[in-house]
Amino acid sequence: MAANQANDQPSFNVAKSPDVEQQTQNDELDYTKRGQWLRAAILGANDGLLSTASLMIGVGAVRKDVETMILSGVAGLVAGACSMAIGEFVSVYSQYDIEMAQLKREGNTENMGVEQLHAEKEKLPNPWHAAGASAISFAVGALVPLLGAAFVKDYAVRVGLIIAVVSFSLLMFGGLGAFLGKAPIAKSALRVLIGGWMAMGATYGLTKLVGSSGL
Repeated sequence: MAANQANDQPSFNVAKSPDVEQQTQNDELDYTKRGQWLRAAILGANDGLLSTASLMIGVGAVRKDVETMILSGVAGLVAGACSMAIGEFVSVYSQYDIEMAQLKREGNTENMGVEQLHAEKEKLPNPWHAAGASAISFAVGALVPLLGAAFVKDYAVRVGLIIAVVSFSLLMFGGLGAFLGKAPIAKSALRVLIGGWMAMGATYGLTKLVGSSGL
């Protein structure tokens, strides 16, 4: 009797249909891709922030006028964004070629229709998207020290303001990158901040040394 009652109870452990499982896998894959793009964008912005700030502080160790520091920052923004875009484009295009060659070796492209082949290509990394995202994220990061120093005439206040806004931004970028990578946020943010201070300090000190040597 008890066995019959147990059998009559509704079961909640219903197996998911293949379509539901496939949709769940696709959602997880899309989330993973978005996370990778976001993390790459954060790293690019962090690179633009730190390299531009270090360049401005380094040049400012020798030339203290605001025009020279701003000009060096603009040059760093343009050169860095172009370098990031070209490097990312070449790297991702190489990956695209490798994966397309693998599809051809497996004979998959010969058995696909036009729409299916197009869908497979859409899954591959897009070099143009990668290049644009890298350039934009770098430029956004580089704008932080530029805007922080653009309207300050006093040299000491200008450098202090650059260090302050860069330090705050490094903490933000470090914490956000750790969150996306599921790493300890406080530890990762502090590591990024200390690394940024070291980079700016080394750039300032070495440029000052070279400038004082009369080269």
